[in-house]
Amino acid sequence: MSNIISRLNNWQLAIISGILIGISYHPIHLGLLVYVGFLPIFHSWFISRVKTNIVSGYLFGFIYNLISNYWMATNSGAEPIVVFFSLLAATIYLSIFWALIGGVLGFIEKPIYRLLIFPFLIVSMEWIRSFGPLGFTMGNLAITQMDFLPLLQYIEYAGSYIITFWIISINVLLYYHIFIKKLLKQEFKLIIITLMLIIGFGWSKIYSVLNQKNGSELSIAVIQPNLDPNEKWDRATRELTINIMDSLHQIAIDFEPDIILFPETALPAYLRLNNKIRQQLQNHVDQSKIPILIGTVDRRFDDEGRKLYYNSSMYISPGKNYLMYDKIHLVPFAEYDLIPWLLHPLGELNLNIDRGIFMGGVSYTLFNHKGISFSNLICYESTLPRYARKFIKNGAKFLMIQANDGWLGESAGPYQHFENARLRAIENRVSVVRSGNTGISGVILPNGKVKKIISLGEQVVFKESIVLGSVGSIYSKYGDVFASLCFVISLFIGFVVSCIKK
Repeated sequence: MSNIISRLNNWQLAIISGILIGISYHPIHLGLLVYVGFLPIFHSWFISRVKTNIVSGYLFGFIYNLISNYWMATNSGAEPIVVFFSLLAATIYLSIFWALIGGVLGFIEKPIYRLLIFPFLIVSMEWIRSFGPLGFTMGNLAITQMDFLPLLQYIEYAGSYIITFWIISINVLLYYHIFIKKLLKQEFKLIIITLMLIIGFGWSKIYSVLNQKNGSELSIAVIQPNLDPNEKWDRATRELTINIMDSLHQIAIDFEPDIILFPETALPAYLRLNNKIRQQLQNHVDQSKIPILIGTVDRRFDDEGRKLYYNSSMYISPGKNYLMYDKIHLVPFAEYDLIPWLLHPLGELNLNIDRGIFMGGVSYTLFNHKGISFSNLICYESTLPRYARKFIKNGAKFLMIQANDGWLGESAGPYQHFENARLRAIENRVSVVRSGNTGISGVILPNGKVKKIISLGEQVVFKESIVLGSVGSIYSKYGDVFASLCFVISLFIGFVVSCIKK
């Protein structure tokens, strides 16, 4: 391998690594590629200096993100030119982080320091990339490892960033063995024993977690209506959509669950304002004694009389007033204009809800069913760990997720989105119930195992039970301490290097 890699130039190395890492994401089950996929680009960074590393890092990031995030360009809710430039803009932005990684490594002259800082640097990059309105975690390396459940059990201690640290550390060890110094047999034995212990402990956690979750059971009926989101708000099909949802609601009632879960923006109506439809839902709830959590859009007015729109959830209980949750973290350029004076990409779409000008919520709402508290994440919120963690800290005993990935068809987007829900379950050792308009819907156990899953493109109503018990983890309590520690260590190594140069 060393001979092959050594014969390639920096651009070839960047492209090869970009392809290898890019295709390692779901739904293609090639997650093992990430353990060798960084070797070419790391060699490029290892033998070159700052300027060259910045360019090769950017090229690597561009190829990698273009492949792994291609699904952004499949959004049927906007014009092709809009989604194309959305993918291009996202790729350009995300590639900057990899250019910076390359530049930092190029600044470090001593090989040993490059090797030492690499895992800490990548974790720091993923962590920093998750903040702000452009916060993005769909490209985090942990998502490539969803087929290896024993390994994922460690994220209850340090979050998904520990998986990134593990992946990069393996690449560093391999690079050291191939290009710098052959590892001794004793060192290989130590590595193998360590691997066996890590995997063995992970397997034990898979089963011990479920044994710790002994408690009462709660049954949830999940509705996956499989309705075209492009047609849902069309006045010509509005009545038909409402009738379909009503019939699916009745099927869910017949299952006699404890709670019924609808997907994001389930009905083409402002439920809080539309007394007729809301009362119809309330009547079903009162008669069946089964509460519902349903996705809706909401319209309010500020003090100056301006209309404000929210992507919300409504919890309707028997004989009680409804309770609302407003989505906190909105998708930039899709649900609101990050730069309103420059772009308004979805403003001209005929969705009848003024999509693209939503306001973000501020309250981490808890719902309650017979003394059991739970919370709801709306779509993109489930990809950002801090929101699920906040709900758990507030007292939620299980999590719902409402999503509408219908805009993305059968691309990789819905699959990667669902895998993020599995990460949230393991991080917080909590059961997760997900309803997607067109899929993927399902029930996820606190160890990350999928108890029930409904594929894309199916109209299904199902009932599944979850066990309520102890909820939360070290990660739930302390958050991204590991990631922030990696950031501090990166700064320390950088400081040491700068002092040595002087």
